[in-house]
Amino acid sequence: MNTRQGALLGPAEIRDLAGRLGVRPTKTLGQNFVHDGGTVRKIVRAANLRGGERVVEIGPGLGSLTLGLLDAGASVVAVEIDPVLAAQIPLTVAAHVPGADVEVVHADAMDVTELPGDPPTALVANLPYNVAVPILLNFLERFPSLERVLVMVQAEVADRIAAKPGSKVYGIPSVKAAWYADARRSLPISRNVFWPVPNVDSALVALERRDPPPTTAHREAVFRVIDAAFAQRRKTLRAALSGLAGSGAAAEEALRAAGVDPGARGETLTVEEFARIAEHLA
Repeated sequence: MNTRQGALLGPAEIRDLAGRLGVRPTKTLGQNFVHDGGTVRKIVRAANLRGGERVVEIGPGLGSLTLGLLDAGASVVAVEIDPVLAAQIPLTVAAHVPGADVEVVHADAMDVTELPGDPPTALVANLPYNVAVPILLNFLERFPSLERVLVMVQAEVADRIAAKPGSKVYGIPSVKAAWYADARRSLPISRNVFWPVPNVDSALVALERRDPPPTTAHREAVFRVIDAAFAQRRKTLRAALSGLAGSGAAAEEALRAAGVDPGARGETLTVEEFARIAEHLA
């Protein structure tokens, strides 16, 4: 879907709007506003939205991406923690994409457990980098209606989320994301398209929802095993899981019953193997 050039915010308009609102981007809230229309269009195209699709956006800021999503025909529910920005979004939308379907929820995304309107089927956002992974995992857990996710995060975080077993950056975000979805690193994003310019590179990561691994273990139990396995990456699974199992011998017994080498390390295991371990530890 193509967006109209006039519907988007340019660098001058973003700075003018921020000035009028008295908004100064803060590191505390992870605020870096996209000011490049070409990048917004690139993100919207990569999201591959269906006409009228309900999309949740987290941290819309001044509304750059919001306008792109709306202009592509999406229905948007935007979650914004900053009260000034949350109040401004509907006004910006009315000026640029009149009649577009947008709802704003003024809240911390970490606290959101329900959203107004139809359940969202897509999450598209420039996530606050300091809390990107917990927000992503929380929304995948709390909103099972989400079929697809496309989020901009720090490039290193995108690599970790999309990493496969055996990779040097495979870890807790990789395995927990794999519980919900198939993840892949999408497009790189230049740091020069942001205001202020961040001191890190960015990238899009795309996730497609799939069923969790077939297991009798609860998600919480599987995630406890994942956390323990990566708490000290250099330890073998027998050592890393001894606290959770009650002893090294009990951990080894559970690992062998799950068909996993007790001398292996967490970064070599799939989410399905972690689920099997959780079953036997239970």
